[in-house]
Amino acid sequence: MGKNREKYIKENLILKLKQQIKELALRIGLTENSTTQIWEENDFAYPFIEIDSSGEMHLKVRERGQIFEDKIAKDVDELLYWIFSGITFSMACDFELKNRIETQDCRRMIFEKQNELLKKLNDDWQEREIECQTNILKNYPIDDFAGLRASYCSKLRKKGYSEKDIEKIAYKKYPFK
Repeated sequence: MGKNREKYIKENLILKLKQQIKELALRIGLTENSTTQIWEENDFAYPFIEIDSSGEMHLKVRERGQIFEDKIAKDVDELLYWIFSGITFSMACDFELKNRIETQDCRRMIFEKQNELLKKLNDDWQEREIECQTNILKNYPIDDFAGLRASYCSKLRKKGYSEKDIEKIAYKKYPFK
């Protein structure tokens, strides 16, 4: 394939992706310009898209000069899912922080909000995310008292209790359910 043809294909793919990302972002209430950063290579652990000379689509994360993640998408749908999985998770975390319920594991609200946002974009993406969340919860079950327990532990620490006593006292007051 000639260099000009490769360049043309790559530029068309980028234009198509930019338009799709913009349209999807608007569906979940983001502004037109809120996703432009995804195209800017950075060194601050913010994900960015890179399309290499062979046309492979990468979602990369780099910090302090080191690549921490380099996922190669098999198709546009997969790349868009990765992008919006991250964006909706961030939006859901912001939502939870503004609406926090102290007696509830924050993941309850985060996962619910993320799934609500993904449903607006693509039912399959929502199902994929639910599967990921289910796997997370298998390894790290919901603990509605974790936040209260952590705050209580901090108070006990300030009062001079030993770590062994802190754990015993805190779990008695706020048991793992």
